Amino acid sequence: MTNLPRRNDFRARAHPAWWAFLVHRLSGLGLALFLPLHFWALGQALHGAAALDGFLRFADRPLFKFAEWGLVVLLALHLMGGVRLLLIEFGRPAGLRKDLIAVAAGVAAAAGLAFALALLSG
Repeated sequence: MTNLPRRNDFRARAHPAWWAFLVHRLSGLGLALFLPLHFWALGQALHGAAALDGFLRFADRPLFKFAEWGLVVLLALHLMGGVRLLLIEFGRPAGLRKDLIAVAAGVAAAAGLAFALALLSG
């Protein structure tokens, strides 16, 4: 048997664990891209109450509310993906991996729905 390099097996991308990996990485990237905007918004408080109030009035638009909901969903997905990885690393049986993916997706969906309900009722 020769040790030829294996080509990327695209069948692995159909596995739920690969999708969980991708969602975890993309949610982390999304959160990292959000941080500079968040720090800029917090920095408006350093320029006085008027600057912060101006930004808060600007951010009180439906598009920003939708973006806040997306941020909560990203945070929940990233959190649950990280918890899933920790459980796998601490030796959970392989049969539970798909269950952990389902639990992570369910908790993220529940967090997103709860936040959406809070936005709509508030």
